[in-house]
Amino acid sequence: MRALALLPILACLSAGDRGEVLSRCELARRLQRGGLDGFLGYSLDNWLCLAFYASRFDTGTVTENSDGSADYGIFQINSRRWCSDQRSRTLDLCQTRCRDLLTADLADDINCVKKVVMDWQGMGVWMPWRDHCKGRDLSHWVASCNL
Repeated sequence: MRALALLPILACLSAGDRGEVLSRCELARRLQRGGLDGFLGYSLDNWLCLAFYASRFDTGTVTENSDGSADYGIFQINSRRWCSDQRSRTLDLCQTRCRDLLTADLADDINCVKKVVMDWQGMGVWMPWRDHCKGRDLSHWVASCNL
């Protein structure tokens, strides 16, 4: 009985490490503060479109891949090259733990996507961006956010 009484407390304590589903405009504000609007020529609406199609704005999203790697966080950053997940071989080019990309704090995610987009493919490295965002009118992603 005593253990059952502690469950809600433990759940609240661990909730800070969990992901969060952000609203479109809240994410836009956070990404803008993080310096992504206009970064290497990519407007904020590109980042929002990518985040929606990659994770539905859920910072806690993890996708397992057939090659043994996984994609982490709101931008689905791959463990093969960009972060360390202790399960697969990695280059860890962002020098961050993949699990740090799963929290509501987007600082690690933003720092890492800046490195990813500097790669020769730019945002084209993300299939969701290529399939749903590239070359399209994306102005509706930031509309009504009062940025």
